[in-house]
Parts: sequence; C-alpha cells; structure tokens
Amino acid sequence: MNKKLILTLTAMTLFSGLAADWAAASSVIPNIDIKVGNGGPQSGATSLGILLLITVLSLAPAILILMTSFTRIVIVLGFVRTSLGTQQMPPNQILIGLALFMTLFVMSPTLGEVNKVALQPYLKGELSQTQALDKASEPMKKFMFSHTREKDLLLFMKYTKTDKPKSYKDIPLTVLVPAFAISELKTAFQMGFMIFIPFLVIDMVIASTLMAMGMMMLPPVMISLPFKILLFVLVDGWYLIVKSLLMSFNV
Repeated sequence: MNKKLILTLTAMTLFSGLAADWAAASSVIPNIDIKVGNGGPQSGATSLGILLLITVLSLAPAILILMTSFTRIVIVLGFVRTSLGTQQMPPNQILIGLALFMTLFVMSPTLGEVNKVALQPYLKGELSQTQALDKASEPMKKFMFSHTREKDLLLFMKYTKTDKPKSYKDIPLTVLVPAFAISELKTAFQMGFMIFIPFLVIDMVIASTLMAMGMMMLPPVMISLPFKILLFVLVDGWYLIVKSLLMSFNV
C-alpha cells in the first residue's frame, strides 16, 4: 500500500513539473495568428497571378522538352553514347548539360523575340498576362511550325477536326506541340541511325575477325571499343555531331 502511495505521489510530482515547464515555454514562445480575410479585388488578382506563375513554373520542364530543340539534341547525344558502347561515358549530367546549353543557343533568336514582344511589354504594364502569353506563343509557334512535318500536323488536325489555318499563328498549341514532338523524334532517330552505321561496321569486322581466329569466347565489344573511340577521336566526332545538330535547325 505504501509503495502504491509513493508511486502516485511521484507521478503527480512529475506531472506538475511538466505542466510548469509547459507554462513557462508558452510564455516565452510568441503566439502566431494566421488570418484569412477579404483583401478585396486587388488581393484576389494578386493571388491568382501567383497561382498562375506557380503553374507555369511546374510546367516548365514539359515546355522545355516539347516546345524547343532539346528533344532532338538530347536523343542524338544519347545515340552517340550508345553507338560508342562506352556505358556511362559521358555521364548523364554532361549530356543533359550540353543539350541544355545547345538548346539555349539554338533557341536564342526565338527567346529574344519572346522577350521583345511579350516579356518586356508585360513588365512595363503595357500588356496583361493573357495578352503577353498570346504574344509569346507566336515566336514559339513559328519555330515549331518550321520544324514540323505536314503529315504530323495533319494527323492531329484531323483528329481534333480543326479548320485549315491561314497561317501558323492560327494553329492551336494543343495541335502544334504534339505534332512538333513526334517530328523531332523522327528526325532525331534518323540522325541516330546514321551515327550507328560506322560503329556497326567496326563491330561486324571485329566479330568476323575473332571468329576466323577461333576466339569465340572473347567478347567482341572488348576489342571493338578502343577502335570505335579511336575512330571517333580521329574524325573529331563531337565537332561533327554538334555541327550536324546546329545545321539541322537552320532550315
């Protein structure tokens, strides 16, 4: 009975100590009061503007991939690494970084036009957000339209039953963006196939030579890899690849 009483008194003492510490902490930590009130039409417009900005930023990766030259460049660079058979050399970070800077280089005239006709007037208050987006879409449409195959464009126009446009400005982005994307994929795979051919010839020659010598247990990749790298270095492969990519956009 005495033990139970001692335990009860001990628990009450600890509880009272914790309560005192909590009260002291409550007096030190300031109260934070968050209120959601009615700020009027101007506050609502500001909130909608911030929400729209966050939405655009969340869609930025998709815009970069599907509305610029990034798709073609990164796929071709990936084909180069695969055809060489160098596994992870160059690393993904290098290929993505190179593709990103080449995209900025190729898209600089278009981005400059967007900045001139849409961004700067919007920052000066001459255009609303909707007007600025409409103005910004025109240079992007012009770039995508110039690199989109007519067959791909007609595919999506027939599916959406879109009327025949008078110019590229009348083509909706919902039609032009996917058409541009699949056109870029086809162009990138065509360039990748041409890159594969010389390295495929080296692999076939090395494999035939090893079979003729009776070295069937020796992987041909181990022998062909140094020769492929040597060929790529001798012809200055990276220069030729980048030059071909840049010339493919000067149409």
